[in-house]
Amino acid sequence: MPGRPGQFDIAFDDDLVFSRHRVRRFPTDDEVDALVG
Repeated sequence: MPGRPGQFDIAFDDDLVFSRHRVRRFPTDDEVDALVG
């Protein structure tokens, strides 16, 4: 998963492309599973 500590872009659109929605943490395993389906 692409990303840098403290600035992980976790929001995806319908084509699983990263958007500019920033959260200050890495996604959890459950979140990753939900995103990559």
